[in-house]
Amino acid sequence: MALSTFFTEPFYSLADFDRLFDEAFNARTGSGSSAVASRQQGNSAVRPMRPRMDLHEDQEKNLVTATFELPGLTKENVQLDVKDNVLTVAGESTLSTERDEKGYSVRERRFGKFSRSLPLPQGVKPEEVKATMGDGVLTITFPRTTPELAPKKIAIQ
Repeated sequence: MALSTFFTEPFYSLADFDRLFDEAFNARTGSGSSAVASRQQGNSAVRPMRPRMDLHEDQEKNLVTATFELPGLTKENVQLDVKDNVLTVAGESTLSTERDEKGYSVRERRFGKFSRSLPLPQGVKPEEVKATMGDGVLTITFPRTTPELAPKKIAIQ
């Protein structure tokens, strides 16, 4: 079973669908609900930051590569942890305090804490997980299977 089957994400989050339905309903009825107003005023609270991830398996090299989009973040803002065969990528993107909150018509960029977890194959040791970061892209590689768990061919005599 491929790891990539576990990590699919629709183009829109549930918060995006809620916002679309609220906007459509309010445009038709002409009413404004407090939920819509709170979404418009506090976009970062309702729409948490969830970095996009690509997961690629290379069977020939026995390697899995996870690539995360983390625009505006540096390696000092990101933490990687391995516990119970689960790799967790966490961090925080902060909103600049220099900007005045008034005057924004649209705020699509997301700010706040985030955390993404993905299971590691059995037998992978934390020291086998390698990570690099550059230009807002975090790349993590780890073995697809360990030599001890890889299938072994048995010759028929």
